[in-house]
Amino acid sequence: MNEPVSYRLEGKTAVVAMDDGKANALSHAMIEGVTAALDRAEAEASAVVLAGRPERFCAGFDLRVMMSGADAATALLKRGAGLLLRLYGSALPVVIACGGHAMAGGALVVLTGDLRVGAEGPFRIGLNEVSIGMPVPVLAMELARDRLLPTALPRATLHAHIHSPGEALAAGFLDVVVPPEDVLPRALAEAARLGALGRVPYAATKERLRGRTIALIRDTLDADTHALLTLAGM
Repeated sequence: MNEPVSYRLEGKTAVVAMDDGKANALSHAMIEGVTAALDRAEAEASAVVLAGRPERFCAGFDLRVMMSGADAATALLKRGAGLLLRLYGSALPVVIACGGHAMAGGALVVLTGDLRVGAEGPFRIGLNEVSIGMPVPVLAMELARDRLLPTALPRATLHAHIHSPGEALAAGFLDVVVPPEDVLPRALAEAARLGALGRVPYAATKERLRGRTIALIRDTLDADTHALLTLAGM
C-alpha cells in the first residue's frame, strides 16, 4: 500500500498532499503522515500548501476506527485534534487547496488554514454531526466560531447545513473559489505571498489571533470527547 501522504518542495513552499486512494479519511496513517510532513516543512519551508486528491479533499475521521469501540475512537479523536490544533497554530502560513468534498473532520481541516482555496463544482463542505445524531464537538464549534461569519454559524453547526463551494465561500469556510485546475496554482501563489512575510511576526500574530481558542479546545478536549462518546452509547 502506498503512503497516504506525499511531500515535495515547490520553491520555498512545502506541498503536502493527502491521497489514500479513497475518500481521504483521517486515519492514524493519514494523521501520522501529515504530522511528519509538517515537521519537515518547519525545518525547510516558508509556507505549507495542504491538498487532497482530485474531488476528495478529506472525508473526516475514519469511521471504521470510530465504530470499533470507545478506546479506539478516543485515541483517534485525540490524535486528530492534535493535528488540527497544530495546523491551526502553525508558525508557518498554511494554505488549504480544497479540490473537492470536505465533510465533518475534513471541513475542520479546511477551517485550520490561513487561506482556503476551493474548487468550483458539485462538492460538499460542511459539519454534518447534528444530522447524524451527534452534537457538534467543542473542537469543531470553536474552530467554526473563529472562522465562519456569525450569521452563518447557526446554519453551519446547529442546522447541519452542507454547503456548495459558493455557499462555503459566503459562510467563511473558503476564501476564494476557482476552477478545479486552478486550485493548486492559486494555493501555491498565495503560499508564496504569505511565506514572504516575516516568520517571527507572523507566528506571534497568529498566536495572538488563535491562542485563546487553541487553549480552550485543549482544556475541554478530554471531557468533551468522553461526553460525545457517552451520548453515542460507546
